[in-house]
Amino acid sequence: MSYYRGSESKREQFRRYLEKAGVLDTLTNVLVALYEETEKPNNALDFLKHHLGVAGVETADAETLRLGVSELQQKCDLLMEENKELRKRLLQYEPTPEDGAAE
Repeated sequence: MSYYRGSESKREQFRRYLEKAGVLDTLTNVLVALYEETEKPNNALDFLKHHLGVAGVETADAETLRLGVSELQQKCDLLMEENKELRKRLLQYEPTPEDGAAE
């Protein structure tokens, strides 16, 4: 029986933590908004995500950013290759330290 009370105490602590953090109020507000919808959405989870600020708009933005990063990475790789090639060509025209000392 003491195990049950200890477990109940942890539950109560967790419930107070959620209340203090505002999680319960936020979830309640979102669920009430879903309940009050005249036309229920096909996907309730997407509704919750959208109203909690986790929705697909950020996902679309994140995808756009990922594509941009990928393009920039490819451009950077090309520029690094070009830089390496140009350095190699430049070394052909620069005198070596031994040649410079002999002159």
